[in-house]
Amino acid sequence: MTKRTTGIVRCFDGSKGYGYICAEDGENVFVHYSAITDKDVPLLLEGEKVAFFLEDTVRGLQAADVSRLN
Repeated sequence: MTKRTTGIVRCFDGSKGYGYICAEDGENVFVHYSAITDKDVPLLLEGEKVAFFLEDTVRGLQAADVSRLN
């Protein structure tokens, strides 16, 4: 894991379990439901503000340890 950053959920498909976050630097970051720290509600809503760690994977940037900032 590299750095903690914030962003806004661009889209999240609960039936598929993944979506994208627009990071504060404008980068689109993939997010999987398993990366959400609140296991009671493993879904994200469009427009929700979140904090997360950026991981550089073989498929590109991915969010890890995602938490809501409400």
